Amino acid sequence: MTASAHTVETLREAARDLVREFGFMRGSLAGTDLPPSAVHALIEIEAREGVTATALVERLRLEKSSVSRMLRKLVLSGDVAEQPSAEDGRSKSLRLTPRGRQRVAGIHDFARAQVRAALERLPEDRHRTVVDGLRLYADALAMPARVAPRPVRIERGYRTGLIARVTQLHAHHYAAAAGFGQAFESIVAAGLAAFCNRLDHPGNAIWSALEDETVLGSVTIDGQDLGPDIAHLRWFIVADGQRGRGIGRRLLSAAIAFAAAQGFPEIHLWTFAGLDAARHLYEAAGFACVEERPGAQWGATVREQRFVKSLR
Repeated sequence: MTASAHTVETLREAARDLVREFGFMRGSLAGTDLPPSAVHALIEIEAREGVTATALVERLRLEKSSVSRMLRKLVLSGDVAEQPSAEDGRSKSLRLTPRGRQRVAGIHDFARAQVRAALERLPEDRHRTVVDGLRLYADALAMPARVAPRPVRIERGYRTGLIARVTQLHAHHYAAAAGFGQAFESIVAAGLAAFCNRLDHPGNAIWSALEDETVLGSVTIDGQDLGPDIAHLRWFIVADGQRGRGIGRRLLSAAIAFAAAQGFPEIHLWTFAGLDAARHLYEAAGFACVEERPGAQWGATVREQRFVKSLR
């Protein structure tokens, strides 16, 4: 369908406003003394720990020489550390230093405050419109430049760094989706760490969705914490920007198949109202919402929901 001239010009004007309001016209961004490209580089390195400079060039869509100069400055400033890649000794993997993590935490705080301030000027029922519109437009802009995504495999079992990565995915997603903060992140980290200490139990399992060695999603079945006859589906997450690839459906299918093979009569999961895409996925897999109540255990009051799937 061809867009009208009015729509095109209105969207262009809105995009220019965004560029100005976010500060891309200035030499620094997000309350730092760094240029926009360096800010985005730090965020990408945090999200993809161990990423190589070559992969960063593709992700940021900048020239290799520009990224090399920028990384050199970030290494010299003490924000980024380089080490030989385990997969290719000719390249170097990138990680944030403690200083870099502190810098990125400040960037996230600045950006979240900026977004919250804007959303608070709008009626709450328009928030989803903003999120969906920006996501759709960003995806549409990226379509011509995207290469075919690498295959994603689903693997069962603990792997090094999984607790930290799954906690990070939850913290980032739910900070944006529900305003959850440090309390939520701490609960996820502690609960997931305790669960992984129980993976030797035959009713417990964890799965990762992997693109190369990057964890894009995860799900667990906990066969102990809700009693002997209930499989508890927990810590189900897919990385922002990776939804729509069927990753969530494949993770959910693996968890359901495991619970059925272990002889559990039911699977239970807890979520909260407003996560419409997740709810659609659960209902498509045969889950039904059987309970709803207010809860504030995550640091913000939400409408908690319990979904159940019978395996009989």
